[in-house]
Amino acid sequence: MLDRLTSMSAFVKAADAGSFTAAANSLGMSAQMVAKHVVALEDQLGGKLIARTTRQQSLTELGRIYHEQCKLILAEVEAADALAAQLKSEPRGRLRISAPLTFGAHGLVPLMTRYLMTHPLVEVDLVLTDRIVDLIEEGFEVAFRIGPLEDSGLIARKLAPYRLAVAASPVYLSTRGIPTDPADLAVHDCLVYTSRSRNLDRYWQFQRDGRTHTVDVRCRFQSNDGAALVSAAIEGAGVVLAPVDLLHDTLISGRLIRVLQKYELPSRPMHLLFSPDRRQTPKLRSFIDAAADYFKPTLVPHPSQE
Repeated sequence: MLDRLTSMSAFVKAADAGSFTAAANSLGMSAQMVAKHVVALEDQLGGKLIARTTRQQSLTELGRIYHEQCKLILAEVEAADALAAQLKSEPRGRLRISAPLTFGAHGLVPLMTRYLMTHPLVEVDLVLTDRIVDLIEEGFEVAFRIGPLEDSGLIARKLAPYRLAVAASPVYLSTRGIPTDPADLAVHDCLVYTSRSRNLDRYWQFQRDGRTHTVDVRCRFQSNDGAALVSAAIEGAGVVLAPVDLLHDTLISGRLIRVLQKYELPSRPMHLLFSPDRRQTPKLRSFIDAAADYFKPTLVPHPSQE
């Protein structure tokens, strides 16, 4: 039995070229084999596709309709084959990524280093900003977003939530006391993060035993840079609410001490966004898979957020 797709290809070539001989030259087979493929299709369909005489050939009404459909099918098969070949090829080229400032500078760097070592032909342009960028207009292939998502028409890949913690320096706690209840923060100096895309976050929320405790903290120092707030906390300027991955080294070294550990702080949802219209090249697909694996949602905290 002849291959159906090969028969379709032979028929389309014969119709477009105007003769079996011309189609045979294009396909690398004999004119007799082209004719055999066309006859096989006609037998399967129960009707003539090409009206042939000794001098010319022309498509029948069935042939014209079938010709258009065969071209669509063959184009889809070609696209599928190209995509399969593309997925097997090695990631290469420049990858433009957007991420929030603090997360990008600290939580994302280990992933980027690992990804670049695994894919030596890829170059990364990482742009850190707390502004919500337009992926299409600004030429970004992917963007990390922390917080609730707006309806943007983008594809969102859910990642592990962004965890927060409260900490202060040993010197500050020895002079001002250790808060044991969220309400105690009302009399402490608190260091508050702010950005263009979010109002000043003076209301810190804590949860315990199903209850939510909201505190309107006293803010004496605010900044749009989380690292600056952590540095201020190390210098004894006050109590800081910051991402766990940003606090990690300072907590391990003892420069900061975590407080209110009996209370849970609401984590922020984190997603990786990319356009549904963008063709997923090997570099894009490989990075999406790498990020989804590195920041995969689990019940166990991510190593960078311990």
